[in-house]
Amino acid sequence: MTNPQNTTRIYVDADACPVKDEIYRVAGRHGLPVSVVAGNFIRVPQDPLIERVAAGAGMDAADDWIAERAGPGDIVITSDIPLASRCVKAGADVIASNGKAFTEESIGMTLAVRNLMTDLRSAGEVTGGPKSYSPRDRSTFLSTLDQTIRRIQRRRAEQAATRQDRDTAWRHR
Repeated sequence: MTNPQNTTRIYVDADACPVKDEIYRVAGRHGLPVSVVAGNFIRVPQDPLIERVAAGAGMDAADDWIAERAGPGDIVITSDIPLASRCVKAGADVIASNGKAFTEESIGMTLAVRNLMTDLRSAGEVTGGPKSYSPRDRSTFLSTLDQTIRRIQRRRAEQAATRQDRDTAWRHR
């Protein structure tokens, strides 16, 4: 599947994503294509807007596949902080499954904390795991995803209007 220049695509880091069904519903409501990317085979609904991608068994195969394709106007769903960092730098909007949006402003600190926690765990510190996923997280995710889609659509409409104004002015010279 190719992504036309003006179509937002949702990329899902699917191996441990608890909100795939929610993504399918929201994407369907907005008519957006979804690429569900996993290391190996993953089951997805039969829908022409949903693409299943088995990126391969390599350590970061799914992450690399997403990072190579996601860009401005796209949405990436992942809780993988290094992948989120790569996608934010590429201009994509990135959302964790708990609804937290990763931004240019937040990703540096988030990555630093993640690296610190990894170092502490490898040194034998017991840091605890992530908190359990709650209904509130699901609700926050749905709200953030919908707001992100609407923001991208507004931005694209404004850009199109600006281009049209420029083209009209140029033709009237």
